[in-house]
Amino acid sequence: METNTGRSIGYEENGSGEAIVFLHGVGSDKSVWRTQLEHFGRDRRAIAFDYPGYGDSDPAPEGTSRDDYAAAILYAMTKLGIGKAHVCGLSLGGVVAIAMHHRAPERCASLILADTFAVHPDGRAIYERSLAGSQDLPAMANARVDVLLAQPAAPPVREEVVATMSRIDPAAYRSGAEAVWLADQRERAAAIRVPTFVLVGAEDKVTPPSLSEELAALIPNAELQVIAGAGHLANLEKPVEFNRAVEEFIRG
Repeated sequence: METNTGRSIGYEENGSGEAIVFLHGVGSDKSVWRTQLEHFGRDRRAIAFDYPGYGDSDPAPEGTSRDDYAAAILYAMTKLGIGKAHVCGLSLGGVVAIAMHHRAPERCASLILADTFAVHPDGRAIYERSLAGSQDLPAMANARVDVLLAQPAAPPVREEVVATMSRIDPAAYRSGAEAVWLADQRERAAAIRVPTFVLVGAEDKVTPPSLSEELAALIPNAELQVIAGAGHLANLEKPVEFNRAVEEFIRG
């Protein structure tokens, strides 16, 4: 599907009715949300997008920003006939979700912000490590996977994380790394007025629960929930618990 830049964007969807949009992290693509598409597609329209340059999307210029990602997703929603949706983003996806709300708050029925932050105190250092690692993403994936996941990690989940990160285009990864790790959206978060649910894995070492607590404190009336036994990729590691928490929030 063509976006506002004239390039195509990858997406996968399931179901019909009220829409929920899923946004992936910097080391992933839309495939990370397959369990959520299956679950939420039973009662509503569930869509997972690739960012420009990621997955099945066309290549994008290096330096494509979080606001560019937000604009592309909003345009894609319009092309799919979606005026308003619950927006669920993990890590970089949460950063993009906040950028989407900043650009078009009327398009966001609610925000679900998982394993993310408004500003990361170690963001610059993580960004610089990401740039170095982008030279060999399969090697970085193997080196980073046990930090991303709570231990001991389920072997199939571990293998999926490594495979997904390994196939990302290095230029897209560098853009995504800049978009997430150098973000400072404290003012944007404080301006959110839609229902917001902040989720985090109790064992998240990358964006620890303290950052989710800070994010939830910035957003008026935000709810916060910690998922026991999950690391940075809570939706993959604890899909039943993740889906139940998001479902209860939306229904509430």
